[in-house]
Amino acid sequence: MILFPAAMVVIYGVLFVMMPDKTSLALKSSSNIFLNMLMPLGLVFVLMILLNLLLKPTQIVRLLGKGAGIKGILLPAAAGIVSMGPIYVWYPLLRDLREKGAGNSPIGIFLYNRAVKPFLLPVMIAYFGWEYVGILTALTVLGSIAIGYSLSKLME
Repeated sequence: MILFPAAMVVIYGVLFVMMPDKTSLALKSSSNIFLNMLMPLGLVFVLMILLNLLLKPTQIVRLLGKGAGIKGILLPAAAGIVSMGPIYVWYPLLRDLREKGAGNSPIGIFLYNRAVKPFLLPVMIAYFGWEYVGILTALTVLGSIAIGYSLSKLME
């Protein structure tokens, strides 16, 4: 667990001796990336804590497991659309949900619907028009359901 951070400190230390200007710039860039990741990662961890405190595995199975019905489709689709931040910060939460009984289909639907970004829709509409954006968004959501269903069947 400490091997990677220790290796990074050693590498940065060696490079700082050889090229202090470039190493300082690289360290500053790495720090900015880390700080940008901190908020979404913190949000995901808070959500995981809340899920562990408030939801029991039986509730997750009822909402996102087999036989969840329309709720098992709409809930992950909406969550995927409104989710923010880099996708990899959501992986621990999705794994946790899967371990608690969520099916493969809702997780696939969530991941696929991350392509729909509500805050970008006005820009898309300005460039492509209402009709195109509406059809594209509808097809993306419908495609997510098809992908989720297919994933579920292939994983059986």
